[in-house]
Amino acid sequence: MSTPEVIVLRDAEQLAEAIGDRLVTAIVEAQVDGRHAHVCLTGGHIGIACLAALHAAPSRDSIDWQALHVWWGDDRYLPADDPERNDTQAAAALLDHVPVDPAKVHRMPSSDSGLDVDAAAADYARELKAEARSEDHADLPSFDVCLLGLGPDAHVASLFPQLPGVHETVRTVVGVHGSPKPPPLRISLTLPALNASREIWLLVAGADKADAVRLALSDAGPVQVPGAGARGRDRTIALLDEAAASALPPDLRRLASP
Repeated sequence: MSTPEVIVLRDAEQLAEAIGDRLVTAIVEAQVDGRHAHVCLTGGHIGIACLAALHAAPSRDSIDWQALHVWWGDDRYLPADDPERNDTQAAAALLDHVPVDPAKVHRMPSSDSGLDVDAAAADYARELKAEARSEDHADLPSFDVCLLGLGPDAHVASLFPQLPGVHETVRTVVGVHGSPKPPPLRISLTLPALNASREIWLLVAGADKADAVRLALSDAGPVQVPGAGARGRDRTIALLDEAAASALPPDLRRLASP
């Protein structure tokens, strides 16, 4: 797995804009020679703010939106179009405003889908497998970029410390029961699925997450610190604001910050 790089921006607003710009560049580069790009989105304040920033950026028109697959690392198991769902927020911030192919927007099943949460997770795993290519060598497409937030407890996606999902080594998607963060039912990609990504970007803002950032960029075990287990195959980047980076060792910040 790749060694994390650290990029520190002044504040959350500058961070969101920088992520949006980087995401445009990454998608365009992935679409060279007509290739379809696969991007995995996240929720949270910065995860949605960077999508809004991308929507506002003139460079968004350089993306071939018809050749983009959109996935999610996790979502709340709530009814379709619930305002707390990650896909609902992403649609309002970006996806409803660009000519993306609806068939390539892969939303996680909702609680009114007629499936229980575990069956819904299995359904999403089948959808991922159906889009896997021979070069992926896995039961899911290798995401060109996977965006992940980080909680104060160092959770990523809906993989919380010590809960069963963080122990998963075989399945690509799990139903989450008893989430310590409401709502209690969620669907989440597992660490093996996330780590099949070419690049993982950890997006973090705020002083309340500074200790979690320090742990996630350490050699901590993923059962206690799920963020420490999220690493892209080719590259891992921690994109932070100054407050989120405040607990990092000075040498790490000096070497990696612009």
